[in-house]
Amino acid sequence: MLKGFFRLLESNETVEKQNITFIPSIREDSALGVASGMYLGGKKCVMLMQNSGLGYCLNVLTSFNFIYDIPILLLISWRGAYGNDAVEHDIIGEKLTDLLHSVDIPYKELNYENAEDTIVEALFLIEKTNRPVAILIKDEI
Repeated sequence: MLKGFFRLLESNETVEKQNITFIPSIREDSALGVASGMYLGGKKCVMLMQNSGLGYCLNVLTSFNFIYDIPILLLISWRGAYGNDAVEHDIIGEKLTDLLHSVDIPYKELNYENAEDTIVEALFLIEKTNRPVAILIKDEI
């Protein structure tokens, strides 16, 4: 779902124009560690992941980010949201919002017609709570 977005970030021209640092990672928990370290170093970070990767991150989120008030904007692709994906995606897709609720991660569903408002609302929540906030992306962007 985020394939086009990743390709855009991997384009050196895009990254240089926007003063963006893009750091690819093999696992979501490792990416969260890097993003958290960058936050502690004074940077604001966004983490991109597939919803199945949230499972890898739960320990880091609950035992590090929550305890030390390290906010990260989580952009999460919501595979299986409609129940017509591969079985493993349908399972996590059906339970994604329950999982976020269970660990008190606020989330917003991306409003494609006004994506900027969704992002502004999520950033406001980050400022207000000083904790991770998720934006769920159902369709390809």
